[in-house]
Amino acid sequence: MKAIKHKISALLTVLLLMFISCQNLEELNINPNGVDPANARPFLLMATVLTQTGQNVVGLGFGDLAGVMQHTQKDGWAGGHNSYDWSDQNWSSFYGILRNAEEILKKSESDGLEFYKGVALIIKAYNYGMITDLWGDAPFSEALKGEAGNLKPSYDSQKDIYTGILAWLETANTLLSKDQNSYPDINTTQDVMYGGSVSNWRKFANSLALRYYMRISSKEPSVARTGIEKIAADPEKYPLILDARDDANIAYVGNSTSDSWPCNTTFDVSESNWRRLKMCSTLVEKLQELNDPRLALWASKIAVPLVLDPDRPDDFDEIIDGRRVIAQNIADTYEATYDVLLNLDPEYVGLPPAWSILPQAYNLCPNLEQAPLNPHASHLSNMYKQAAGPHLKARLLSAAEVNFILAEAALNGWAAGGSAKDYYEAGIRASLDAWELTGSYQAYITEDGVAWDGTQGQLMGQKWIAGWTAAAESWFDYRRTGYPELLPGKIVKRSAIPLRFYYGTNELLYNAEKAEAAIERLETTSFSSTDGKNSPWSKSWLLQGTGKPW
Repeated sequence: MKAIKHKISALLTVLLLMFISCQNLEELNINPNGVDPANARPFLLMATVLTQTGQNVVGLGFGDLAGVMQHTQKDGWAGGHNSYDWSDQNWSSFYGILRNAEEILKKSESDGLEFYKGVALIIKAYNYGMITDLWGDAPFSEALKGEAGNLKPSYDSQKDIYTGILAWLETANTLLSKDQNSYPDINTTQDVMYGGSVSNWRKFANSLALRYYMRISSKEPSVARTGIEKIAADPEKYPLILDARDDANIAYVGNSTSDSWPCNTTFDVSESNWRRLKMCSTLVEKLQELNDPRLALWASKIAVPLVLDPDRPDDFDEIIDGRRVIAQNIADTYEATYDVLLNLDPEYVGLPPAWSILPQAYNLCPNLEQAPLNPHASHLSNMYKQAAGPHLKARLLSAAEVNFILAEAALNGWAAGGSAKDYYEAGIRASLDAWELTGSYQAYITEDGVAWDGTQGQLMGQKWIAGWTAAAESWFDYRRTGYPELLPGKIVKRSAIPLRFYYGTNELLYNAEKAEAAIERLETTSFSSTDGKNSPWSKSWLLQGTGKPW
């Protein structure tokens, strides 16, 4: 009897195995908790592409490019931030976003979802724009075709990439031109930027087009002028982000390291990232000169002011009534050692750009570890220690930027729909509104150096200030205009502000022929010779022949 049972059991096992072997293995390997690609909706990827785009914007604009543009400096692990000591720079995070955006686009096209198609085109335009702004020529028309077998795409010219981006944004404007109720299947919770508002996405598309028309204005002035005048002349057809309430911002959630402000101390209890990041003296001193109310929001006052008392005996160094009083010989020794003067400002002290190989020693800091608490320099304000907060946002594009672009267009003599002065003042107002400092506008706009003087330098200076935490855009403006007129520090890899990112090792190894062809199209400068053409000091098409920024 037992033998019969064993035979029956063995037979059932064989039959079961035969049945399984005849099934499609893809059917057996479906994740019961996952989303069937055939039934996936495009909104399921939307939050991912938006948050990853925002993280890249902050990673650049609050990271090393904030050092390049002298918004901030570091006094620990500072080489890439202060001194442009860059090595491999990989664009995989951008192309990862673009792969997901392409999936949104394909699904929205197959399902006839115009809202998601428009959004996908805007996200693609934004990220391809960042790639070509940062590197130059890049895979574009042949990109994202790995599944079709193209693992070594050609690099499109920078000019063609900008042309393609602007065409996408024009299409997006048309796709998003209907009434909100005309778009089915909008998931408001997955749209972490605009909550499904079609009108805001449309404004974003047109404002982004303004950005790129102005970007190419030195190389393609007639194209830029025509594009900007077309948009400015028809606000009904081309609505724009002109009010800070419509800014393209993505708030940080603050639940983990991956969705929290990058220098927060909630998840970094050592406070290392927050402590080693200081305001740069270039920005601090400009804000002080203009009596700018944003300084008090962005930076902390120094904990212990320095007081130089020449009447004290040599080596006198004591804390008196909350101030550190020092003798003249201590100041003299410091200045002889580091070739920099002490900063005796009683409130705000910025770290000079790339001033020393020992930046943690600035202003007689008594703590010389790599991430010091410097009582004599301005740390960032305490809001940047938080994981999330009302001002902790990835700022993709702002009303301040749009108004400043229109001000520059008017300054060029183009028909921008208003005067340069009016747009300039609207840009300042929008920046103050964004930081909840609206009440400071009337006094600030009349300050010496703020009141409109009709120059590009003043205009770009205010745009640079408004670019705080989004310094990548300030860098792109600097390269194009030469403003603000920044001087590199003493301890830098080259004695000029860099202009682009290196093409990364992966490209040079695995797509060498196409990468080398793009490198050959770069123009070397006197600062790039020791690197060869693939140098941060070489000029891409956008800057070749412009004489900018140097």
